Amino acid sequence: MPSVKGFSRGKRRCIRMEAQRADTVSAKAAEDEVVDRQIGDYCSINKEEKKSLGEMEADFLAALQSFYYDEQPMMSNEEFDNLKEELQWQGSRVVIMSPDEQKFMEACQAYFAGKPILSDDEFDALKSQLKKSNSRVTVEGPRCSLRSRKVYSDSQLDYLKMTLLNLPAAVISLAFVFLFDDLTGFEITYLLELPEPWSALFAYGVVFPFTLFLTSKLTRVVIKDPLILKGPCPNCGAENTTFFGTILTVPSPSDTNPVKCESCGTNLKFERDSRLILIDEDAPASKGPKSPPGPKRPPAKKPTPAEA
Repeated sequence: MPSVKGFSRGKRRCIRMEAQRADTVSAKAAEDEVVDRQIGDYCSINKEEKKSLGEMEADFLAALQSFYYDEQPMMSNEEFDNLKEELQWQGSRVVIMSPDEQKFMEACQAYFAGKPILSDDEFDALKSQLKKSNSRVTVEGPRCSLRSRKVYSDSQLDYLKMTLLNLPAAVISLAFVFLFDDLTGFEITYLLELPEPWSALFAYGVVFPFTLFLTSKLTRVVIKDPLILKGPCPNCGAENTTFFGTILTVPSPSDTNPVKCESCGTNLKFERDSRLILIDEDAPASKGPKSPPGPKRPPAKKPTPAEA
């Protein structure tokens, strides 16, 4: 039977080992934290507190707009270079500007400096061209114009919903390919199972382009010139969506779509060519919900001659 002294010595040894292990874990965690702090906010995106790719792209665009529009940089040159380098490593296309986008930014900076390099018509034409090409440098939040005295915001293409428009036609195209494969005795399956590189050449050179072509043709038969725009409401900032195009033989009424904001109920107006969202002041005021009818009162009892 072990003595009390040996039991106490063993207990102290266990406590000492646990303390050393805790010190080792704490030192390792502190070392990792120091190294992570040296990396910077834009170079590590694995942890939850670090910024995602979308947030970094939003910061990059906000930094560009604050420099060219407001002439008040929101970050230093070193921070901007680190952010740009990290976005390039992540494969973002936001940091790569076309010549027209660079010209637009330079025109904005020159205008706010009091030395415009483009006329109003040239600037509006350049901005409209960039909007139609879905450039993100022209997208701003809700604002008001002193010249037109209107409150408006910018809209942009809704890529997700534009892709979903082709989903029914894609299902039909794949069903046609499978049916044709069945009718030919699984010849397509046989060609797809050939050794490399013949199977890849047949898949990406014949099957995939044919499926895309058939999907596009079927979609254009039902929907012609589709365009789905989304943007924030100039009144409350909630996102709204509208559709332009011809479904079968029913065309859009015009290049302007009236939309009622789902959040605040403001009457909006989407413009297809200018990609603007305006508050429709000419629209009739929306009527509020009717109050439920109250309980009916019993008809008044006529007094009898005796009561009179």
